[in-house]
Amino acid sequence: MTHELNARGPAAGSPKTATREAYGKALVELGRARPDVVVLDADLSKSTMTARFAREFPDRFYNVGIAEQNLMGTAAGLALGGLTPFASTFAVFAAGRAYDQVRQSIAYPGLNVKICATHAGITVGADGATHQAIEDIALMRVLPNMTVIVPADDVETEQAVKTAASHEGPVYIRLGRHPVPRVTPEGYEFEVGKATVLRQGDDVALVACGIGVSIALSAAEMLAARGIRAAVLNVSTIKPLDARTIVSAAERCGRVVTIEEHSTIGGLGGAVCELLSERRPVAVRRVGVPDVFGQSGPPDELLRFYGLTPENVVSAVEEMEGR
Repeated sequence: MTHELNARGPAAGSPKTATREAYGKALVELGRARPDVVVLDADLSKSTMTARFAREFPDRFYNVGIAEQNLMGTAAGLALGGLTPFASTFAVFAAGRAYDQVRQSIAYPGLNVKICATHAGITVGADGATHQAIEDIALMRVLPNMTVIVPADDVETEQAVKTAASHEGPVYIRLGRHPVPRVTPEGYEFEVGKATVLRQGDDVALVACGIGVSIALSAAEMLAARGIRAAVLNVSTIKPLDARTIVSAAERCGRVVTIEEHSTIGGLGGAVCELLSERRPVAVRRVGVPDVFGQSGPPDELLRFYGLTPENVVSAVEEMEGR
C-alpha cells in the first residue's frame, strides 16, 4: 500500500530537530518496552545520543571504545545470542572503517543488527570532508540482506527506529547532526519499503530522502507559483525501493528529479535511475553532491555551495522543460 498524504513546505518557525536527537529518544522508549534491545557505541555516545540509553540502562549498554570493527563484530555476537543490538557511530566510520565487518559478519549471515549511523552527509559541517559521509547509502544498499532507511525528520526517525527493532535482519539507518524541519504529516505511519506521496502533481516528480524532502517540498511551492504541479515523494526506504510508487509517479509526470544529501552516484538518485531505466525510461535529473568530497563550513552554506537548495531543484526542473 502506498502512503498518500498532503504536505506543504516547512512553515517558517516550524520545529527543527536533528534526527540523531530523535534516535536517542526512540532508543530509551524501546529500552523500556523491550528487554532484548541492547545498544553499542564507539566512544561517541554523547554525539550519537546513545548516552541517554546508557544512563537509563547501563547494564544493556556497551562502549567498545574507538574500535568500529569491534563494534560491528560484538553486535553480531549479541545478535547470535538472541538480543536485538543497535550499533551506533558516525556514518563515515560505520560504512567506511567497519565495512568488512558489516559485510562479512552482519550482512552475509543476515544477522539481526541495527546499524544507526549519525553525522551523515555534508551537514556535519565544520568537521570537513574526512567526516562527511556522502557515499554510505551506496555502500550499504549494494549489500545483500541489508535494509537501508533515511528518515526525513524527527517524527519519521522515531517510527523508523521502533519499526527496525521488529524488522528481522540487518538494517542501516542514516541520521544527521544538523536540525531539520518537521515535514511528516499527522496520521503518518512508517512502513519499511513504502514511499509516501506528500504532494500530488502531474508535471514533475520530486523524489527525495532525508533533508532532501524538506527541500523538495519548498521547491514544489516555488514551482506551483510558476504554474508547474510537482508531486513530492518521500522515499525513506532506499532498499527495498518502492518501485510501484516511483514508477507510477514517473508514468504520470514524465520527468523526475531526485534530491539527496549524498553523492549523486549510487544513492537514491542512482537507485531511481536504475529502476526507471528498466521499468519506465523518463528524463531524470539528480540533485545532490557531485563527484567530489565535502569540505569544512557551516551546514547551510555547504548546502548552498553544493546546490542542495529549493532554487536549484527549480532550476533542474526548468532545464528539463527547456529541453
